[in-house]
Amino acid sequence: MSTTMNIKKTLKSNTIFIALVVVMLFFQLLITATGNGSLFSPGNITNIINQNAYVVVLATGMLCCILTGGNIDLSVGSIVCLVGAIAGTLIVNLGWNIYLTIFLCLIVGILIGAWHGMWIAYIHIPPFIVTLAGMLLWRGVALIILNGLTISPMPDGYLALFSSYIPVISEERWDADFDGAKSSIYAVTMVVALLCCAAYIVMEFVSRNNKKRKGYEVPGMAGFVIKLVLLSAVILFVANLLGQDQGLPIILVIVAVIVAIYAYYTKNTVSGRYLYALGGNAKAAQLSGVNTDKVMFFAYTNMGFLSAVAALMCVARFNSAAPTAGQNYEMDAISSCFIGGASAYGGTGTVSGAVIGAIFMGVLNNGMSILGIDSNWQKAVKGLVLLLAVLFDVVSKKRKGGK
Repeated sequence: MSTTMNIKKTLKSNTIFIALVVVMLFFQLLITATGNGSLFSPGNITNIINQNAYVVVLATGMLCCILTGGNIDLSVGSIVCLVGAIAGTLIVNLGWNIYLTIFLCLIVGILIGAWHGMWIAYIHIPPFIVTLAGMLLWRGVALIILNGLTISPMPDGYLALFSSYIPVISEERWDADFDGAKSSIYAVTMVVALLCCAAYIVMEFVSRNNKKRKGYEVPGMAGFVIKLVLLSAVILFVANLLGQDQGLPIILVIVAVIVAIYAYYTKNTVSGRYLYALGGNAKAAQLSGVNTDKVMFFAYTNMGFLSAVAALMCVARFNSAAPTAGQNYEMDAISSCFIGGASAYGGTGTVSGAVIGAIFMGVLNNGMSILGIDSNWQKAVKGLVLLLAVLFDVVSKKRKGGK
Protein backbone atom coordinates (compact mmCIF):
# COMPACT_ATOMS: atom_id res chain seq x y z
CA MET A 1 0.00 0.00 0.00
CA SER A 2 1.38 3.42 -1.00
CA THR A 3 2.29 6.12 1.50
CA THR A 4 -0.55 8.33 0.20
CA MET A 5 -3.09 5.55 0.72
CA ASN A 6 -1.76 4.92 4.23
CA ILE A 7 -2.13 8.59 5.14
CA LYS A 8 -5.67 8.71 3.69
CA LYS A 9 -6.61 5.60 5.68
CA THR A 10 -5.20 7.13 8.86
CA LEU A 11 -7.13 10.37 8.31
CA LYS A 12 -10.34 8.41 7.65
CA SER A 13 -9.94 6.37 10.83
CA ASN A 14 -9.47 9.58 12.85
CA THR A 15 -12.35 11.57 11.38
CA ILE A 16 -13.91 12.48 14.72
CA PHE A 17 -10.57 13.71 16.09
CA ILE A 18 -10.09 15.93 13.03
CA ALA A 19 -13.68 17.17 13.41
CA LEU A 20 -12.97 18.04 17.06
CA VAL A 21 -9.92 20.10 16.06
CA VAL A 22 -11.90 21.90 13.35
CA VAL A 23 -14.77 22.71 15.76
CA MET A 24 -12.34 24.04 18.37
CA LEU A 25 -10.62 26.28 15.82
CA PHE A 26 -14.02 27.45 14.56
CA PHE A 27 -15.13 28.44 18.07
CA GLN A 28 -11.78 30.10 18.72
CA LEU A 29 -12.22 32.30 15.65
CA LEU A 30 -15.79 33.23 16.62
CA ILE A 31 -14.90 33.93 20.26
CA THR A 32 -11.89 36.04 19.28
CA ALA A 33 -13.92 37.95 16.67
CA THR A 34 -16.65 38.78 19.19
CA GLY A 35 -14.15 39.81 21.87
CA ASN A 36 -15.33 37.22 24.41
CA GLY A 37 -11.87 35.97 25.35
CA SER A 38 -10.34 32.73 24.12
CA LEU A 39 -11.38 29.09 24.01
CA PHE A 40 -7.72 28.17 24.52
CA SER A 41 -7.09 30.28 27.60
CA PRO A 42 -5.42 28.23 30.39
CA GLY A 43 -8.30 28.78 32.79
CA ASN A 44 -10.91 27.75 30.22
CA ILE A 45 -9.09 24.51 29.33
CA THR A 46 -9.02 23.65 33.05
CA ASN A 47 -12.75 24.38 33.24
CA ILE A 48 -13.51 22.14 30.26
CA ILE A 49 -11.66 19.26 31.93
CA ASN A 50 -13.36 19.74 35.30
CA GLN A 51 -16.81 20.17 33.75
CA ASN A 52 -16.64 17.10 31.52
CA ALA A 53 -14.71 14.54 33.59
CA TYR A 54 -17.92 12.81 34.66
CA VAL A 55 -19.10 12.61 31.02
CA VAL A 56 -15.90 10.77 30.02
CA VAL A 57 -16.35 8.25 32.85
CA LEU A 58 -20.03 7.64 32.03
CA ALA A 59 -19.31 7.42 28.29
CA THR A 60 -16.65 4.77 28.95
CA GLY A 61 -19.20 2.61 30.76
CA MET A 62 -21.98 3.38 28.28
CA LEU A 63 -19.74 2.22 25.43
CA CYS A 64 -19.56 -1.26 26.97
CA CYS A 65 -23.38 -1.39 26.99
CA ILE A 66 -23.67 -0.10 23.42
CA LEU A 67 -21.13 -2.62 22.15
CA THR A 68 -23.40 -5.48 23.26
CA GLY A 69 -25.91 -4.65 20.53
CA GLY A 70 -26.75 -0.95 20.61
CA ASN A 71 -28.13 -1.23 24.15
CA ILE A 72 -28.12 1.81 26.45
CA ASP A 73 -28.55 2.56 30.15
CA LEU A 74 -31.09 5.29 30.93
CA SER A 75 -30.57 5.10 34.68
CA VAL A 76 -27.06 6.52 35.02
CA GLY A 77 -28.17 10.05 35.90
CA SER A 78 -30.44 8.73 38.64
CA ILE A 79 -27.67 6.51 39.98
CA VAL A 80 -25.40 9.57 40.13
CA CYS A 81 -28.07 11.38 42.14
CA LEU A 82 -28.63 8.45 44.51
CA VAL A 83 -24.94 7.73 45.17
CA GLY A 84 -24.34 11.45 45.68
CA ALA A 85 -27.21 11.58 48.17
CA ILE A 86 -25.74 8.63 50.08
CA ALA A 87 -22.26 10.21 50.10
CA GLY A 88 -23.59 13.57 51.32
CA THR A 89 -25.75 12.00 54.03
CA LEU A 90 -22.99 9.74 55.39
CA ILE A 91 -20.15 12.28 55.26
CA VAL A 92 -21.89 15.55 56.15
CA ASN A 93 -24.94 14.56 58.19
CA LEU A 94 -23.56 11.48 59.96
CA GLY A 95 -19.85 12.34 60.01
CA TRP A 96 -18.65 9.01 58.58
CA ASN A 97 -15.08 8.42 57.48
CA ILE A 98 -14.49 9.72 53.94
CA TYR A 99 -12.72 6.63 52.60
CA LEU A 100 -15.24 4.21 54.10
CA THR A 101 -18.05 6.23 52.56
CA ILE A 102 -16.38 6.21 49.13
CA PHE A 103 -15.97 2.42 49.35
CA LEU A 104 -19.62 1.95 50.33
CA CYS A 105 -20.78 4.26 47.52
CA LEU A 106 -18.85 2.21 44.98
CA ILE A 107 -20.41 -0.97 46.37
CA VAL A 108 -23.88 0.61 46.05
CA GLY A 109 -23.13 1.44 42.41
CA ILE A 110 -22.01 -2.13 41.72
CA LEU A 111 -25.11 -3.59 43.40
CA ILE A 112 -27.42 -1.33 41.40
CA GLY A 113 -25.64 -2.29 38.20
CA ALA A 114 -25.88 -5.98 39.15
CA TRP A 115 -29.62 -5.52 39.82
CA HIS A 116 -30.08 -4.19 36.30
CA GLY A 117 -27.78 -6.84 34.86
CA MET A 118 -29.76 -9.66 36.49
CA TRP A 119 -33.05 -8.62 34.87
CA ILE A 120 -31.42 -7.92 31.52
CA ALA A 121 -29.02 -10.86 31.22
CA TYR A 122 -30.84 -13.69 32.97
CA ILE A 123 -34.55 -12.76 32.88
CA HIS A 124 -34.08 -11.25 29.38
CA ILE A 125 -36.12 -8.11 29.91
CA PRO A 126 -35.07 -5.49 27.30
CA PRO A 127 -32.38 -3.10 28.65
CA PHE A 128 -34.46 -0.08 27.69
CA ILE A 129 -37.31 -1.16 29.98
CA VAL A 130 -35.10 -2.20 32.90
CA THR A 131 -33.02 0.97 32.89
CA LEU A 132 -36.08 3.17 32.33
CA ALA A 133 -37.55 1.63 35.47
CA GLY A 134 -34.21 2.19 37.20
CA MET A 135 -34.20 5.84 36.15
CA LEU A 136 -37.50 6.37 37.96
CA LEU A 137 -36.74 4.08 40.91
CA TRP A 138 -33.30 5.40 41.88
CA ARG A 139 -34.27 9.05 41.39
CA GLY A 140 -37.20 8.46 43.73
CA VAL A 141 -34.99 6.79 46.35
CA ALA A 142 -32.51 9.68 46.12
CA LEU A 143 -35.27 12.23 46.68
CA ILE A 144 -36.49 10.24 49.70
CA ILE A 145 -32.98 10.23 51.21
CA LEU A 146 -32.45 13.95 50.57
CA ASN A 147 -36.03 14.85 51.50
CA GLY A 148 -35.91 17.43 48.74
CA LEU A 149 -32.98 19.27 50.36
CA THR A 150 -29.42 19.92 49.22
CA ILE A 151 -26.60 18.68 51.48
CA SER A 152 -23.52 20.92 51.61
CA PRO A 153 -20.72 21.78 52.03
CA MET A 154 -18.48 18.72 51.75
CA PRO A 155 -15.36 18.58 53.99
CA ASP A 156 -12.06 19.82 52.62
CA GLY A 157 -10.53 16.35 52.89
CA TYR A 158 -13.12 14.99 50.46
CA LEU A 159 -12.81 17.89 48.05
CA ALA A 160 -9.03 17.49 47.95
CA LEU A 161 -9.42 13.95 46.59
CA PHE A 162 -11.16 15.17 43.43
CA SER A 163 -10.68 18.93 43.14
CA SER A 164 -6.99 19.52 43.89
CA TYR A 165 -4.08 19.95 41.48
CA ILE A 166 -0.63 18.47 40.89
CA PRO A 167 1.74 19.71 42.17
CA VAL A 168 0.19 20.80 45.47
CA ILE A 169 1.36 24.31 46.38
CA SER A 170 0.70 25.57 49.89
CA GLU A 171 -0.69 29.04 50.53
CA GLU A 172 2.53 29.93 52.34
CA ARG A 173 4.52 29.07 49.21
CA TRP A 174 2.22 31.19 47.06
CA ASP A 175 2.59 34.15 49.40
CA ALA A 176 6.35 33.81 49.81
CA ASP A 177 7.37 33.05 46.21
CA PHE A 178 4.57 33.47 43.67
CA ASP A 179 6.81 33.36 40.58
CA GLY A 180 8.68 30.33 41.89
CA ALA A 181 5.42 28.51 42.58
CA LYS A 182 4.19 29.21 39.04
CA SER A 183 7.48 27.96 37.61
CA SER A 184 7.28 24.76 39.65
CA ILE A 185 3.74 24.11 38.46
CA TYR A 186 4.70 24.58 34.81
CA ALA A 187 7.83 22.42 35.10
CA VAL A 188 6.06 19.52 36.83
CA THR A 189 3.15 19.63 34.38
CA MET A 190 5.43 19.52 31.32
CA VAL A 191 7.57 16.73 32.75
CA VAL A 192 4.48 14.62 33.40
CA ALA A 193 3.23 15.35 29.87
CA LEU A 194 6.57 14.31 28.32
CA LEU A 195 6.54 11.08 30.32
CA CYS A 196 2.98 10.39 29.15
CA CYS A 197 3.99 10.99 25.53
CA ALA A 198 6.97 8.67 25.86
CA ALA A 199 4.84 5.93 27.47
CA TYR A 200 2.17 6.33 24.79
CA ILE A 201 4.68 6.07 21.93
CA VAL A 202 6.36 3.00 23.43
CA MET A 203 3.03 1.23 24.00
CA GLU A 204 1.87 1.98 20.46
CA PHE A 205 5.08 0.56 18.96
CA VAL A 206 4.85 -2.54 21.16
CA SER A 207 1.22 -3.04 20.17
CA ARG A 208 2.03 -2.60 16.49
CA ASN A 209 4.89 -5.11 16.64
CA ASN A 210 2.73 -7.65 18.48
CA LYS A 211 0.04 -7.37 15.81
CA LYS A 212 2.58 -7.81 13.01
CA ARG A 213 4.08 -10.84 14.71
CA LYS A 214 0.63 -12.45 14.97
CA GLY A 215 -0.16 -11.73 11.32
CA TYR A 216 -2.71 -8.94 11.81
CA GLU A 217 -2.99 -6.04 9.40
CA VAL A 218 -1.38 -2.85 10.73
CA PRO A 219 -1.48 0.71 9.39
CA GLY A 220 1.38 1.96 7.25
CA MET A 221 4.38 3.48 9.00
CA ALA A 222 3.79 6.97 7.59
CA GLY A 223 0.23 7.18 8.87
CA PHE A 224 1.26 5.56 12.16
CA VAL A 225 4.00 8.13 12.77
CA ILE A 226 1.72 11.04 11.83
CA LYS A 227 -0.83 9.82 14.37
CA LEU A 228 1.81 9.57 17.12
CA VAL A 229 3.18 13.03 16.37
CA LEU A 230 -0.23 14.69 16.29
CA LEU A 231 -1.50 13.12 19.51
CA SER A 232 1.77 13.85 21.30
CA ALA A 233 1.57 17.45 20.13
CA VAL A 234 -1.98 17.71 21.49
CA ILE A 235 -0.90 16.31 24.87
CA LEU A 236 1.99 18.80 25.10
CA PHE A 237 -0.22 21.69 23.95
CA VAL A 238 -2.84 20.97 26.63
CA ALA A 239 -0.13 20.46 29.26
CA ASN A 240 1.39 23.82 28.33
CA LEU A 241 -1.95 25.52 28.97
CA LEU A 242 -2.59 23.63 32.21
CA GLY A 243 0.92 24.49 33.40
CA GLN A 244 0.14 28.17 32.95
CA ASP A 245 -2.93 27.80 35.17
CA GLN A 246 -3.01 25.60 38.30
CA GLY A 247 -1.28 22.48 37.04
CA LEU A 248 -2.71 19.02 36.41
CA PRO A 249 -6.22 18.59 37.85
CA ILE A 250 -6.30 15.44 39.98
CA ILE A 251 -9.61 14.62 38.31
CA LEU A 252 -7.76 14.43 34.99
CA VAL A 253 -5.38 11.85 36.45
CA ILE A 254 -8.30 9.76 37.73
CA VAL A 255 -10.07 9.93 34.36
CA ALA A 256 -6.86 9.08 32.48
CA VAL A 257 -6.34 5.96 34.60
CA ILE A 258 -9.94 4.83 34.04
CA VAL A 259 -9.73 5.43 30.30
CA ALA A 260 -6.38 3.60 30.02
CA ILE A 261 -7.70 0.57 31.92
CA TYR A 262 -10.86 0.27 29.83
CA ALA A 263 -9.07 0.94 26.55
CA TYR A 264 -6.68 -1.91 27.33
CA TYR A 265 -9.54 -4.13 28.51
CA THR A 266 -11.64 -3.71 25.38
CA LYS A 267 -8.71 -3.99 22.95
CA ASN A 268 -6.41 -6.58 24.50
CA THR A 269 -8.39 -8.98 26.68
CA VAL A 270 -10.56 -11.94 25.72
CA SER A 271 -13.49 -10.86 27.89
CA GLY A 272 -13.25 -7.36 26.43
CA ARG A 273 -13.48 -8.72 22.90
CA TYR A 274 -16.58 -10.68 23.92
CA LEU A 275 -18.41 -7.34 24.11
CA TYR A 276 -17.71 -6.82 20.41
CA ALA A 277 -18.60 -10.43 19.58
CA LEU A 278 -21.96 -10.11 21.32
CA GLY A 279 -22.80 -6.90 19.48
CA GLY A 280 -21.52 -8.18 16.14
CA ASN A 281 -23.56 -11.39 16.11
CA ALA A 282 -25.04 -12.72 19.34
CA LYS A 283 -26.02 -16.12 17.87
CA ALA A 284 -22.57 -16.69 16.41
CA ALA A 285 -20.98 -15.67 19.72
CA GLN A 286 -23.12 -18.20 21.59
CA LEU A 287 -22.26 -20.97 19.13
CA SER A 288 -18.58 -20.09 19.61
CA GLY A 289 -18.86 -20.76 23.33
CA VAL A 290 -19.26 -17.19 24.59
CA ASN A 291 -21.48 -16.91 27.67
CA THR A 292 -23.49 -13.98 26.34
CA ASP A 293 -25.60 -13.68 29.50
CA LYS A 294 -22.44 -13.24 31.57
CA VAL A 295 -21.10 -10.62 29.15
CA MET A 296 -24.35 -8.64 29.32
CA PHE A 297 -24.41 -8.90 33.11
CA PHE A 298 -20.86 -7.52 33.28
CA ALA A 299 -21.67 -4.58 30.98
CA TYR A 300 -24.49 -3.30 33.20
CA THR A 301 -22.79 -4.08 36.50
CA ASN A 302 -19.79 -2.13 35.26
CA MET A 303 -22.07 0.74 34.24
CA GLY A 304 -23.36 0.94 37.81
CA PHE A 305 -19.80 1.04 39.15
CA LEU A 306 -18.70 3.84 36.82
CA SER A 307 -21.90 5.78 37.59
CA ALA A 308 -20.89 5.69 41.25
CA VAL A 309 -17.42 6.97 40.35
CA ALA A 310 -18.99 9.81 38.35
CA ALA A 311 -21.28 10.58 41.30
CA LEU A 312 -18.33 11.00 43.66
CA MET A 313 -16.72 13.36 41.14
CA CYS A 314 -19.88 15.44 40.79
CA VAL A 315 -20.37 15.77 44.55
CA ALA A 316 -16.84 17.18 44.81
CA ARG A 317 -17.24 19.46 41.81
CA PHE A 318 -20.50 21.01 43.04
CA ASN A 319 -19.51 20.71 46.71
CA SER A 320 -22.98 19.36 47.42
CA ALA A 321 -25.44 16.50 46.98
CA ALA A 322 -28.57 17.90 45.34
CA PRO A 323 -31.95 16.44 44.26
CA THR A 324 -31.37 17.77 40.74
CA ALA A 325 -27.96 16.10 40.34
CA GLY A 326 -27.50 13.83 37.35
CA GLN A 327 -30.30 15.21 35.20
CA ASN A 328 -29.73 14.33 31.51
CA TYR A 329 -26.33 12.78 32.27
CA GLU A 330 -27.38 9.62 30.45
CA MET A 331 -27.99 11.68 27.32
CA ASP A 332 -24.51 13.21 27.53
CA ALA A 333 -22.95 9.75 27.83
CA ILE A 334 -24.99 8.21 25.00
CA SER A 335 -24.33 11.18 22.71
CA SER A 336 -20.59 11.00 23.40
CA CYS A 337 -20.44 7.34 22.36
CA PHE A 338 -22.35 7.78 19.12
CA ILE A 339 -20.52 10.97 18.16
CA GLY A 340 -17.27 9.15 18.93
CA GLY A 341 -18.00 6.46 16.36
CA ALA A 342 -19.89 3.76 18.27
CA SER A 343 -22.41 1.96 16.07
CA ALA A 344 -26.11 2.22 16.86
CA TYR A 345 -26.27 -1.51 16.12
CA GLY A 346 -23.46 -2.51 18.50
CA GLY A 347 -20.18 -4.29 17.90
CA THR A 348 -18.30 -1.17 16.80
CA GLY A 349 -16.70 1.58 18.86
CA THR A 350 -13.64 2.41 20.92
CA VAL A 351 -12.98 3.94 24.32
CA SER A 352 -10.79 6.61 22.71
CA GLY A 353 -13.65 7.48 20.35
CA ALA A 354 -16.07 7.82 23.28
CA VAL A 355 -13.58 10.10 25.05
CA ILE A 356 -13.21 12.29 21.96
CA GLY A 357 -17.00 12.36 21.65
CA ALA A 358 -17.28 13.52 25.27
CA ILE A 359 -14.69 16.26 24.67
CA PHE A 360 -16.55 17.24 21.48
CA MET A 361 -19.79 17.69 23.46
CA GLY A 362 -17.89 19.61 26.15
CA VAL A 363 -16.36 21.98 23.60
CA LEU A 364 -19.79 22.56 22.03
CA ASN A 365 -21.26 23.43 25.43
CA ASN A 366 -18.33 25.60 26.45
CA GLY A 367 -17.98 27.41 23.12
CA MET A 368 -21.67 28.21 22.83
CA SER A 369 -21.80 29.36 26.45
CA ILE A 370 -18.87 31.74 25.94
CA LEU A 371 -20.60 33.13 22.84
CA GLY A 372 -23.74 33.69 24.92
CA ILE A 373 -25.94 31.40 22.83
CA ASP A 374 -29.31 30.67 24.45
CA SER A 375 -29.49 27.32 26.27
CA ASN A 376 -32.47 26.24 24.16
CA TRP A 377 -30.43 26.69 20.99
CA GLN A 378 -27.59 24.79 22.59
CA LYS A 379 -29.86 21.78 23.10
CA ALA A 380 -31.05 22.02 19.51
CA VAL A 381 -27.49 22.06 18.18
CA LYS A 382 -26.45 19.08 20.32
CA GLY A 383 -29.50 17.13 19.18
CA LEU A 384 -28.69 17.84 15.55
CA VAL A 385 -25.06 16.79 16.02
CA LEU A 386 -26.19 13.49 17.58
CA LEU A 387 -28.62 12.82 14.73
CA LEU A 388 -25.92 13.48 12.14
CA ALA A 389 -23.51 11.14 13.93
CA VAL A 390 -26.01 8.27 13.92
CA LEU A 391 -26.99 9.06 10.32
CA PHE A 392 -23.34 8.79 9.33
CA ASP A 393 -23.17 5.35 10.99
CA VAL A 394 -26.35 4.10 9.29
CA VAL A 395 -25.25 5.32 5.85
CA SER A 396 -21.81 3.75 6.30
CA LYS A 397 -23.42 0.42 7.22
CA LYS A 398 -25.59 0.48 4.10
CA ARG A 399 -22.65 1.28 1.85
CA LYS A 400 -20.75 -1.68 3.26
CA GLY A 401 -23.74 -3.94 2.76
CA GLY A 402 -24.41 -4.19 6.49
CA LYS A 403 -27.65 -3.74 8.36
